[in-house]
Amino acid sequence: MHSGRRYNIKEFLLWTRSSIYKLFIIALVPTLLYKVFGFTFIAIPWLPVALVGTAAAFIAGFKNTQTYNRMWEARIIWGGIVNSSRTWGIMVKDFIRSSTAESEKRLHQDLIYRHIAWLTALRFQLRVSKEWENIKSRSYNREYKKLYQTPEWESNLEDELTPYLSDDEKAYILSKQNRATQLIANQSKRLKELNKDRQLENLHYVEMQNLLKELYEHQGKSERIKNFPYPRQFSSINLFFIQLLIYILPLGMLKEFNSLGDYGAWLTIPFSVIVGWVFTSLEQIGESTENPFEGGPNDVPITALSKTIEIDLRDMLDEPNLPVPAKPVNKILM
Repeated sequence: MHSGRRYNIKEFLLWTRSSIYKLFIIALVPTLLYKVFGFTFIAIPWLPVALVGTAAAFIAGFKNTQTYNRMWEARIIWGGIVNSSRTWGIMVKDFIRSSTAESEKRLHQDLIYRHIAWLTALRFQLRVSKEWENIKSRSYNREYKKLYQTPEWESNLEDELTPYLSDDEKAYILSKQNRATQLIANQSKRLKELNKDRQLENLHYVEMQNLLKELYEHQGKSERIKNFPYPRQFSSINLFFIQLLIYILPLGMLKEFNSLGDYGAWLTIPFSVIVGWVFTSLEQIGESTENPFEGGPNDVPITALSKTIEIDLRDMLDEPNLPVPAKPVNKILM
């Protein structure tokens, strides 16, 4: 997530400069053919260009609206995770009882630390790259990636889980396919044991089990967005329309600008680049928004949100040395 007021023009031009170079060449070649080599037949009427442009604008607007909705839904889901996590913390503190203060404190820490481990496992699962994601496959994304880091790619899950789980439980969790799912299952198992030992009353047991169900729902919604891409047919047709437009755009401008005078046709180059850049930038923006957990600069900042939750929960345990909140790197907060 970009945490500044806006992307500045330098950042945006850096991110889109490969498109600008391509647009310049696409506009230069037909203009040279038209003015230098006399291939005047390549000029086409403006009407078909306008029709294609209208279709491209419509489908680009549709795609950007839908990808924004995916990103915003992901943010709402993680807002729910924040709220449910805080609720889990107060339930653990207020519902779990033991014969001594020391054993009660250990029980509270065990349940809260396992929840932090769940957050850790979930964010690692959501950052696993998928074939349809763009952050690693596009050259302009790889270039911009140099400005920030995705923490889940710089560390490993085993090390991250070590502070929160016993060695036996960690080994068990790492042997599973869906680690986050198994951690919630372990929480449920632990609550059952506490209820059997009369350290958790029946009514409170039901309430905490319902909260685990709610956490499963948040996880499932996140996985749905992660594992089901923006429909490829809409993504493809948007790209095809915009590519078609930028190739025919200079052909439609040649006659229009040539009517301005002997050198008017050369204006085709800058104006084709400007108009084409608008459309290709819309395509890139939609593409960079459609996968809100892929590890890009426009992601939902699940690492920072997880750190915020961890600080809140460990503060509930009255721990003296709390983690430091996540900080933006070059205004990018992961």
